[in-house]
Formats: sequence, structure tokens, C-alpha cells
Amino acid sequence: MEEPQVALDIDFVRSQFPAFQSPVLSSHAFFENAGGSYPCVQVVDRLTRFYRDRKVQPYGPYPGAQAGGAEMDEARTRLAAMMGVAREEVSFGPSTSANTYVLAQAVRKWLAGTGGAVVVTNQDHEANSGVWRRLAEEGIEVREWKLDPDTGSLELPSLAALLADGMVKLVCFPHCSNVIAEINDVAAICAMARDAGARTVVDGVSYAPHGFPDVAALGCDVYLFSAYKTFGPHQGIMVLREPFGMELPGQAHFFNHGVLYKRHTPAGPDHAQIAACAGMADYVDALAGRHGIGGDAAARNRGVHDLMRAQEVAVIQPLLDYLVQRNDVRLLGPRDAGRRAPTVAVELDRVAEPVSEELGRNGIACWAGDFYAVRPLEALGIDREKGVLRMSAVHYTSAEEVALLIAALDRVL
Repeated sequence: MEEPQVALDIDFVRSQFPAFQSPVLSSHAFFENAGGSYPCVQVVDRLTRFYRDRKVQPYGPYPGAQAGGAEMDEARTRLAAMMGVAREEVSFGPSTSANTYVLAQAVRKWLAGTGGAVVVTNQDHEANSGVWRRLAEEGIEVREWKLDPDTGSLELPSLAALLADGMVKLVCFPHCSNVIAEINDVAAICAMARDAGARTVVDGVSYAPHGFPDVAALGCDVYLFSAYKTFGPHQGIMVLREPFGMELPGQAHFFNHGVLYKRHTPAGPDHAQIAACAGMADYVDALAGRHGIGGDAAARNRGVHDLMRAQEVAVIQPLLDYLVQRNDVRLLGPRDAGRRAPTVAVELDRVAEPVSEELGRNGIACWAGDFYAVRPLEALGIDREKGVLRMSAVHYTSAEEVALLIAALDRVL
């Protein structure tokens, strides 16, 4: 990551989010971003406009339908340009879990009877684990890339051993875990898989809120993330590169199989939410303009990504330092903010959820539980019933809010 030339203008950033002016939401410092971020004003405005002025069947031969279809196309085109892919490679669905499920059904048919194997990890959210593991019901071999139980890390030599016999056709792994938060070297993993003749599926749900990915640079075949965690509406976004997408058996109406972004979308998409996703591109461009970042859409996105990450690293490091010096909590993942997303989960010396409730009474919005990360917690020896306390930030989180969180933890723990 290159160091940005200017610091993120946090006041400008927070002015772009209506939640900070809400009498309901602004009462607490918000640390539940990994569960869903605040939407930016550009998304809110586009969604409102669609329901007010465009809520008809899109693409029809009359003004409202034409405007609605154009805004849906705009969202796909602009997000694709930001991430360095073709517009046809961006698909929308109701959630990342649903998109991954549909993808797995295509892979089920693609691999049936071939003898090919699939690699999964035990570092993932269940959405990018369970659907692949169920392929074993069809006789497809499923191999587990196990995390290091001491560190929570996925080690590349362990993956190399799984790929060595050349039978693996698909590797499914997270950009980062939603509880361990260490940022995996996606480009290196994808290169290793590609050299072994395997495709790659990356769950980016826990990373994309910290900067939209440069998918072309990562080299993956599929990248999945959730718009409602990247300041947008409740949609799942799947970047499916054309060679793999057209090789997989289609999962939609047969007459749509020739269009890649329709080929693996079995249900009608949410028109309004797709159109509103263009607001996420608006927001990235607003940040780029504010901070003097130029170039094409991909270059502006890379610059904004680096701004976001630099802000997050600076703001969250004091929290990590505070937690490390306590002897009554176990921090999951790296101690260095530069190696992780600002999603901070800790095992406590008690059940975690009552602690999150007490933090709520102390002006902190966060939560506790297993966060559908049952397998990584089990691999780390953490009782699912006990759970973990999770405090998650994004680039709009301020240093003052982190100080409030640390003070509240001092009172509650």
C-alpha cells in the first residue's frame, strides 16, 4: 500500500453520512460496522429518487423506465471501472450468501464426475465455507486449508501441500476473516492456485468496506462482497471473470445464459438497490475530488482505498495496544493494525454478549456472539456459547470515538 500524500479529511467524510446527524444513531459511537456500515448520502439520495421517480419496470419505452434502466446500467458500469473489470463481470444478488450459494450450484455441476477437488478454509464466515463443503454430498473431494490455531493465520506452505497433486480445481478463501481480520495475500494465493490449475473464489465481505478491491490486480476468478457493508444498499455484489463465468453451467433462465451478468442470477434483481449502488461510486469520486486524487476510475479508487486504509490503521492501533496490555482478554489476529482490517474481536474471561449490552449502556454500539464464524472460533479453541466481543471500525470512525470505546472498556471489563 502506497502512503497517500494527504490525510483523510474526516470532517468531510462524516458530512457524507446522514447517520451522524441522526438523533437516534448519533447517540452512540458506532463499532458494529462489520455487521453493516452506515449508507452514504449519495446512496440514500439515489434510492429515494428511484422509489419516487423510477419505480416501474426498467428499460421500457417511456421516460421513467428509461431513466431507471440507465441508472442500473450506470451502477454496473461505474463499479466495474473502479475495480478494473468489464461491466458484464459484475452481478448483483440479494446477498453475498445467496450469490455464493448460486455459484456453488454451478460448481456442483461443473465438477461432478471429474475427480476434481475443492479447497476450503476454516478461517471463513460460514457463507464461504458451508456451501462448498456440501459438495462432498455429490462425491466431490473437499480439502480443508486449516488455520494456525496459535495465530489464526492461513499459511501458504499448507496450501501448497493441498495443491501438490494437481487435482484441486477450486480454492475458496477470505480476503480477511470477520473475526481474525488478518489480511490474506490474495494475489499470492491466486497465483499459487492458478499455477496449480485451480480457479479462485475470494470472500471479500470483510475487506471491501476498507477499500474497494482492484480485482484485476488480485488475479482472482470470483470476488464477492456486500454493498450494505460498503456504504450502500442491501445487495450482494459478485465479480465473476468472464472465462470462468461462461465455463460454469448457467443458473438462470436458459435464454439469459449468453449475458454474463444474468447467467448466474436466477431471480429478478432489486432494481432500486442496483441503481442506488451507483451512489457508492459517487462517494468514492467525492473523496477523490476532495483529496486531489485524479486519473481514471480505477486510479481514483486505488487512491481512495489507500486514504481509507491509512486512516483506519492510525485510528485503530491505540485500541489494539490497549487490548494487548490487558491480561483478561485475548485479542484475535495481528497486533499490528497495518496487517489487519479494523475489525477487532476479543475472547473475554466470561460470556461476551452481556458485555456488549453493558457497552451499549455506556454509549458504545457493538455486539458479541459467533458472527457466523463458528469454524474459526472452534479452531481457536473458543466456545461458541461464550462467543467473542467484536468492535469494528471503518474510515469514518474517529480517533475520539476510539478513545470513548477504550474508556468504556475500562469501566465495563
